[in-house]
Amino acid sequence: MLGRWRGNRTKQGQRTGPLAAVRVPPGAGVLSCRVLDPVNEPVPQAEFVVSDAMGRKVVGGGTDPYGLFVATVPAGEYRLAVSAEGYTPYRASAVVDESVLASLGDVTLQIAQPYELPEVGDWEIEPTHSSIGFTARHIGLAQVHGRFNNFAGAIRIAESVERSAMHVVIDAGSIDTNVKMRDDHLRSADFLDVQRYPTLEFYSDRFAHRGGNRWAITGALSLHGVTRTVTLDTEYLGLGNGMEGEVRAACRATTELRRDDFTVSWQTMLARGIAVVGPSIRVELDVQIVPKS
Repeated sequence: MLGRWRGNRTKQGQRTGPLAAVRVPPGAGVLSCRVLDPVNEPVPQAEFVVSDAMGRKVVGGGTDPYGLFVATVPAGEYRLAVSAEGYTPYRASAVVDESVLASLGDVTLQIAQPYELPEVGDWEIEPTHSSIGFTARHIGLAQVHGRFNNFAGAIRIAESVERSAMHVVIDAGSIDTNVKMRDDHLRSADFLDVQRYPTLEFYSDRFAHRGGNRWAITGALSLHGVTRTVTLDTEYLGLGNGMEGEVRAACRATTELRRDDFTVSWQTMLARGIAVVGPSIRVELDVQIVPKS
C-alpha cells in the first residue's frame, strides 16, 4: 500500500502534548506514525526505514512497545518502508516541513500469506546459486569479508517440516578472503588447521517455526575438532523455477560464532592493545535447494 502525507502546519512553538517539549534543530521537522495489526493492536519492533528522494537511507529503527516511531529529520520529501515478521511490507511517502510534526497517523499492516513449503522428500544444495560467507572484525576497525567456495548439503523434508533434517559439509581449505597471504594463514594451525580438520560439518533435525517465513534451525556444528550447538536464524524465501523449469526453494540464514567456543583462539595484539582478529564471526548463508536426482 502506498500513501502520501504532508506535515500539519502547527509550528513547534504551538504544539501541545508530549511532543511540545521536543527540541527540533533549525531546518528540521518531526516524522511519526503508529503501526497496528489488523485488529488495531500495536506492532512492537516493526522495522521502519526512512529514505530520501534519491533512495538513500536517512534514519531507521524499530517501533516501541506501543507501535510508535518518531524521528527528527531535515525538512524534505521522504519515502518510508515499514515491515514486520508475518506482515506484508507497507510503503508510503511524506513531506516534512521545518518545525512541523508530519504524522502518518495509524499504519495498519496486513497479514502476509506464507510461502508454499518444499514438497516432502530429499533435496540437495545447488552450489552454483548458493553461498556461505562470513564477516570478521579486523584490528578493531575494518571488516573482512570471506566465503567458502566448496560445500555440499542434503535436506530431507518431512511431512511435518519441524521434523526435517539437514547435513552440510564445507571444505575448510576453500576459505577465500581474496588475499592469498591471509587465506594461507587462516588455513594454518593458528586458525582452521585444515591439515588436521579438513571439513566443517553441520547437522540438524530441529526446525522450529518462528512465525511468518522465519524459522530457527538448530543443530551441531563441528569445526576445528570441536562440536557446539548452533542456531541458524532463517528466512524462507519460497519456491521458484530455474531456467530449465526445475523447481527450487531458497532461504537466507545467519548466525554468530565465537572463535573461542571452537578453540580457534589465536590472538595477537597490536601496540594499542587491540586484537588483530575480533572474537566473533558472523556467518551468512544464501541457499537454493533442488530435488535430489
